[in-house]
Amino acid sequence: MSEIPFAAKTSAQSRAARSLQPTSPRSEFWAGARDIFPLIVGAIPFGIIFGTLATSNGLSAGGALGMSALVFAGSSQFIAAGMMATNAGWLLIVLTAFVVNLRHLLYAVSLVPYVKKLPQRWKIPLAFGLTDEAFAVAIRRYESPDPSPFKHWYYLGAAIAMYINWQLCTLLGVTAGQMVPNAARWGLDFAMCATLIGIIMPYLKNRPMVWAIVVAGAMAVITHPLPYKLGLMLAAIAGIAAGVITERISAQAPPRPTGN
Repeated sequence: MSEIPFAAKTSAQSRAARSLQPTSPRSEFWAGARDIFPLIVGAIPFGIIFGTLATSNGLSAGGALGMSALVFAGSSQFIAAGMMATNAGWLLIVLTAFVVNLRHLLYAVSLVPYVKKLPQRWKIPLAFGLTDEAFAVAIRRYESPDPSPFKHWYYLGAAIAMYINWQLCTLLGVTAGQMVPNAARWGLDFAMCATLIGIIMPYLKNRPMVWAIVVAGAMAVITHPLPYKLGLMLAAIAGIAAGVITERISAQAPPRPTGN
């Protein structure tokens, strides 16, 4: 029996892989909701703890639910709720939340090439639904080689699934969270840290990415005592700089000789 040529076999496999990709708005939407589910699991304790802490810090149940519905940013919501408990000024709370959420600007820059041709009615909800988890699954879908014109539906499905989960978890924390004493001390919020680590790991593909993550992580630890979470932005800037410098050094390095 003659063997199938490698090129033909690879081409057939590529066509088969493309045929398995979602090809309609509905299939893309549900694929996005499905693919973000593992990250949703990691966010569940985070949302419940927020609902519990928000009401414990003096925020009303309606205020906690409203914050999750309108802000939809876990880290900044935790910080804002804590600052409200200390009677911090509203301007300081807004500025601190703004600094914490500046990382979303980095996500947005990565997504601009894929969404810039969409009409405004799409850009606004997609921008609102941009979270760490939604970005992680959406950018992977956008970077896939198949030419589906409905990838923004995939992004929308992932974003809506995460949004619904966050609202339900906040509601659960507001209502049932008070029945569990000292829930915040159980360490359940580590699930979110583990989720973010899982988001980062697939990007460790080359030396610039490794250096960017290592430098950003080290800088985040060093600058942690800075007020208003300014260390997060310094860590992001340092990580980007490390990645860019490493990439330029690698590009300028002469190719290694290969032996025959």
